[in-house]
Amino acid sequence: MNRREALALGMYAGAAAVGSRGVRAASASSHELALVTKAIPSSGERLPVIGVGTNAFSPRSPDELASLRDVLKRLPELGGAVVDTAPIYGQSESVIGDLVGSLGVRKQLFLATKVMARDAEAGKASMDESLQKLKTERVDLLQVHNLVGVDAMLPLLQEWKKAGRIRYFGITTSNPADHPRMIEAMRRYTLDFIQVDYSIGNRGAADQVLPLAQERGTAVLVNVPFGGRRGAASVFAQVAGRKLPDWAADIDVESWGQFFLKYVVSHPAVTCTIPGTTQLAHLEDNQRGGRGRLPDAAMRKRMEQVWDTKA
Repeated sequence: MNRREALALGMYAGAAAVGSRGVRAASASSHELALVTKAIPSSGERLPVIGVGTNAFSPRSPDELASLRDVLKRLPELGGAVVDTAPIYGQSESVIGDLVGSLGVRKQLFLATKVMARDAEAGKASMDESLQKLKTERVDLLQVHNLVGVDAMLPLLQEWKKAGRIRYFGITTSNPADHPRMIEAMRRYTLDFIQVDYSIGNRGAADQVLPLAQERGTAVLVNVPFGGRRGAASVFAQVAGRKLPDWAADIDVESWGQFFLKYVVSHPAVTCTIPGTTQLAHLEDNQRGGRGRLPDAAMRKRMEQVWDTKA
């Protein structure tokens, strides 16, 4: 079961049960709940805790392009801001640049992209191309993608930050096997951000990476908060047909998507998560997960117990 099927299934118990309402009903009540924001430690600037990942922003038809336009138009209307992309995400940067320009929402968004180069010359060329595609004079966050060329690129990113071409810089990985390398880089450099994989089904980053980010005063973007896009890798597949616990209402959760996202962003080290989003219904459901009450430590343990005993 994928995300769309999980949402379509709804929570079959009944209209009064937690999660039984449809996605659009949940969206309609979104603004009744307070928007959750967290501070970037290096500056104090606050970000909404749910953003958008765009690794699938390469439309194959006018309808798909229209869907992406709807997502980027609706995101700031719902209080969201962070849009994360990368040069290797197909047409993503160009599509975002065109759509953001036509919608006139650049000032409302926090644009993050990446650079993956092993030397400064290639890195400069990549950065110039990203700015051109995104149709912006600067990006809010530039990240060394998958830890490629960290030592060569971070001094350059520091220069770009001083020159005003970027506002923040950091490093990324989505591979648990790379966590030791990320930890090493975090100890060697002063970073504004890291981006790392973390979900209720993949908690490895909580062992060392997230505590170190807190210690170092580094903001954290979380990728793959749903554990994967398709098939068994997705956390949705593993709760297919299961009803949300009744106590989910105590943290303003109405869907499994919100349950999974609130678990992630309630970690004290996490600043924002960027679930891949190409459908308006998914965006609206996700954004509601960034409003209202967050689970405390005791509730997080309870959520983990639900996941760990799902079989």
